Amino acid sequence: MKLSVNTTLLLIMACICQAQSTRTDPSSILGSGAKLLLLEKNEGELRIWRDFAPETLMLKVSPQNNGSQHLVLVTEDLAPGDTIPTHKHLGQDEIVLIQAGTVHVRLGEHERDLHAGGLVFIPAYTWVGMKVIGSDPASLVAIFSAPGFENHLRCASVPANEKPTPMTLADWKQCDHDGHVVYRDRGEEDSKN
Repeated sequence: MKLSVNTTLLLIMACICQAQSTRTDPSSILGSGAKLLLLEKNEGELRIWRDFAPETLMLKVSPQNNGSQHLVLVTEDLAPGDTIPTHKHLGQDEIVLIQAGTVHVRLGEHERDLHAGGLVFIPAYTWVGMKVIGSDPASLVAIFSAPGFENHLRCASVPANEKPTPMTLADWKQCDHDGHVVYRDRGEEDSKN
């Protein structure tokens, strides 16, 4: 049976929610402070990267957006040649679903080109880097098993209605600290770790 990208994403989110839920009373979920969301592709918290303007990202699910204490979901469109530098998350697993385009992924000791419908599961503390290859843009959905990284994203970007300001290395390191992430190119850890 072949599943569409949207169906696959919904199944992944349902599995994560089920795995993290410790409540037996469904009505208690709404009492947790999380708010229901129904969002179109262009809806959410649109942000502009401070050092990569005019490129944007969209925060859709997070403690600040809807009160979720268990998940973070981000979407981003990347141009051909764009990269996500090698990094690792300190405490959050991540799933990246490729909705469009082709992305070369380096995950731990593995490398592979993935296409629309492809999926990357990144356990916490695992090095990962990505590059959009080919002539088409890539569209990505990233789901995190726990809050934290959205703090890095907010620190390294501004709301869509604000003018982005450049960041210093010290600014980047503070954003990394706030977002529970380590980037290889910032020299914070030996690349063998």
